[in-house]
Amino acid sequence: MELSIPPITDPGRRRGVLMMLLAVGLLSLMDGGLKLLTAHYPPAQVAFLRGAASLPFVLVWIARSQGFAPLLKVRWPLHLLRGVIGVGMITAFAYALRSLPLSTAYTLFFVAPLIITALSGPMLGERVGVHRWIAIVAGFGGTLVVLRPSGDGLFSWPALAVLVAASGYALSAITVRLLGRTDSSQSMVFWLLVSMSIGAGALAAPGWVPIAREHAPLIVGVGLCGALGQWAITEAFARAQASVIAPLEYSALAWGLLLDLLLWQALPDRWTLLGGTIIVASGLYLIRREKAPDVVVP
Repeated sequence: MELSIPPITDPGRRRGVLMMLLAVGLLSLMDGGLKLLTAHYPPAQVAFLRGAASLPFVLVWIARSQGFAPLLKVRWPLHLLRGVIGVGMITAFAYALRSLPLSTAYTLFFVAPLIITALSGPMLGERVGVHRWIAIVAGFGGTLVVLRPSGDGLFSWPALAVLVAASGYALSAITVRLLGRTDSSQSMVFWLLVSMSIGAGALAAPGWVPIAREHAPLIVGVGLCGALGQWAITEAFARAQASVIAPLEYSALAWGLLLDLLLWQALPDRWTLLGGTIIVASGLYLIRREKAPDVVVP
């Protein structure tokens, strides 16, 4: 299947594409750092470290862009809901990374756009046509190929944790669509990180493991990559159409494969690659259908 993407001719769109590729790379490096940390700390503590380590860098971004006053003029109930979802999402993903290769976790996590599309109808009142539903069903079929529930495959608690994280990401994305009508990107990033730091920190407190001094550079790197990645995504969507840059999110799978090979000498098996291909193809088809008329399901 060939995805029709408008040619990149103007400097703004080209910069948007480069920013998106940079964002995916930075966030993949962050996830690689999180996976290294999961070998030493509980999942909730890793989620806390991810949020707390990024906060100082995000504060610098906010100070240089909009200032701090708009942070208090937000829709608090939705931010609280998104914070609760974010804590569960990052904790579940950190739990999964303890045993799953990064590329496998990414493959399963790519069902999130399918879940977003499926939920956008009942939760946002958006139209989801027949073609999109076919793509959603096909994508979930690819997930079953990866999980292989009838054999000795990846049907395990870590794999299910990734699906929980993907569902959380989808719900969080829907709240972003609602918040985006009134609140700034900076406020959404800031309050998510604050919620993650407080919520995950409270969950981690009973079983807290003292932070080893040698892990400090890794934690700072996770925070820096997370903050810069979020800034790059904001820049990307500000400078190019979503239909142009959204497919580039799937380049994370290449990063996952590279990091797995370099750091853990691990590669996914053929079933994971096959299921991942189906999931990614379904996601790309959904992006293409965003610009095409569709038959609406009654």
